[in-house]
Amino acid sequence: MTQSRTSTAEKRRAFRKLHESGCFVIPNPWDVGSARYLQSLGFKALASTSSGAAWSQGLPDNGLSRGPVLEHLRVMAAATDLPLNADFENGFAADAAGVAESVRLAVDTGIAGLSIEDSIAGGGLFELEIAVERVRAARLAIDAAGGDVMLIGRAECFLVGLPDIGMTVTRLKAYAEAGADCLYAPGIRSAEHIRAVVEAVHPKPVNLLVGAPGGPTLAQIADLGVRRVSVGGALARAAWGGFMRAAREIAEQGRFDGLAAAATYQSMNELFEPG
Repeated sequence: MTQSRTSTAEKRRAFRKLHESGCFVIPNPWDVGSARYLQSLGFKALASTSSGAAWSQGLPDNGLSRGPVLEHLRVMAAATDLPLNADFENGFAADAAGVAESVRLAVDTGIAGLSIEDSIAGGGLFELEIAVERVRAARLAIDAAGGDVMLIGRAECFLVGLPDIGMTVTRLKAYAEAGADCLYAPGIRSAEHIRAVVEAVHPKPVNLLVGAPGGPTLAQIADLGVRRVSVGGALARAAWGGFMRAAREIAEQGRFDGLAAAATYQSMNELFEPG
C-alpha cells in the first residue's frame, strides 16, 4: 500500500459528505501502519488519537507539543486515501488568538477535520465564554485558510469529573452556534444522554466515543441519531495489551504462548507491499 493518491480537496469533500446521513465509524490509528491497515478494511475516514500517538513516543497523553503533533498529522494525512480528522487536543493554547494560530498550522497539514477541546491543561474546563471564543477563533482561522476543514466542538465535562448532561448540552449548543460543524461529548454512554445531545444540536452531526465493550451496537447508536463513532485510544490500547501480555509472559514465565496470536510475517509484508 502506497502513499495517498487522493487530493486533500477530494478528501475534505468526501468527509463532509459522510456527515450528511447515516452513521459511520471513524477509527483511530496511531501510526502509518495502523492507518493503512484500517483503510484496507474498508473504513471511509480515520481520526488521529492524541493518546495513541503519545504512547508510541513513550509519552503520556497530551505529552507531545504542537510541533511534533503537526508533523504527525502531516504524515498521517498523507498516509492513506482517507480523510483524517485531527485530535487537536485543546488547540495548544489558552487564548483564542493562540488557538487560531494553531488551527491555521493544522489546516496546512492536509487534515479534513479538527476537534478543539474545552478542557484546561491540568484539569477543569475553560469558562464557557472563553471556550466559545476559542471555538469561534478556530472557525475563523479555518474559513480564512479556505480549506473547508470540518470543526468539531468538544465538551469534556464527563472526562474532567463533571458528569452533568445539562452543562454538556449547554456547551455543545454554544459551540454549534460559534461555528462548530460537528459536536462531541466524550464520556457520555447512556441512551438518554446520547439522545439529549443529538436532539440539542440537531441538525448538526454528533460524534460518539466508544472506548470499551459492553455498550450499544453500531445499529443501536445509529438509531439514536448519532452520525459518527470514534474509538479514541482504544485500538492503541488493544495493541499495547496484546504486546504487554506476550512480553510479560516471556519475562516472567519464560513462555512464548502469547506469540500465537501474532500476525504472520507474510501477512504483514503483503499488507504493506507497494501496490
